Amino acid sequence: MSVAQAIVLGIVQGLTEFLPISSSGHLILVPRLLGWPDQGLAFDAVIHLGSLLALVLYFRVELLGILRGFLVPTDAGRPGRTLGWWLILGTLPAALAGSLYGWLMEARLRGPGVVALSLIVWGLVMWIADRQAERRLLPVTSVLGLTWPWALFVGCAQAIALIPGTSRSGITIIAGLAAGLTRKEAARFSFLLGVPITFAAGAAKALDLARAGTWAAGGGVLLAALVATCLASLAAIAFLVRFLERRRLTPFVYYRLLLGGAILLLLWR
Repeated sequence: MSVAQAIVLGIVQGLTEFLPISSSGHLILVPRLLGWPDQGLAFDAVIHLGSLLALVLYFRVELLGILRGFLVPTDAGRPGRTLGWWLILGTLPAALAGSLYGWLMEARLRGPGVVALSLIVWGLVMWIADRQAERRLLPVTSVLGLTWPWALFVGCAQAIALIPGTSRSGITIIAGLAAGLTRKEAARFSFLLGVPITFAAGAAKALDLARAGTWAAGGGVLLAALVATCLASLAAIAFLVRFLERRRLTPFVYYRLLLGGAILLLLWR
């Protein structure tokens, strides 16, 4: 892989990881459209570390609050502790599903047909959830207002995102809306949930590549991809948080339906 290819894939990862349109799906489709060989799930997982860095930078205050909440067991640290427990609960289902079925996703489901169907199905579910949230009279205006079953529910939704084309951010925003959160808070909880799962997946693959000597052979390419991913991720996070303060998820629903339909049409032809 060239540095230019790595940068393109890094930008694709950074933008699509946080916009609810599926990063895994785009990382499968873009190389196929450009005639590049599939970069593999290991590369995809490693460049997620660029997205992780963006999350840590953007949500540094919240993450420090979580750390302080566990280190300082007083009432002042309670909000941080509560948010920390919700993140732990929300991470467990995806971690379990990834350890049990991650190999299946890489071996059997990295195809355009799966991506297209996932884009369409979850796009329709997103449209329904968005409309239902708009009719809610008393939305939950803070993640801290959730109960532990709802935090676990959002985590179970995150586990489904292992299927390419689903979108981790998209399906957790949908679940957050179902839990009663506002669009903005659903997005913030979705992004915060990405911290532990992204760290675990990216770090594990990075260690595998280091043991195989891939870092030494292609360290410059991976570094370029990581930097591009981080910058694109910061832009996507900031954009979506502001966007959802006043607007619906409709543009992303349309994008998913059009892209999924176009892929199915190409496969049929």
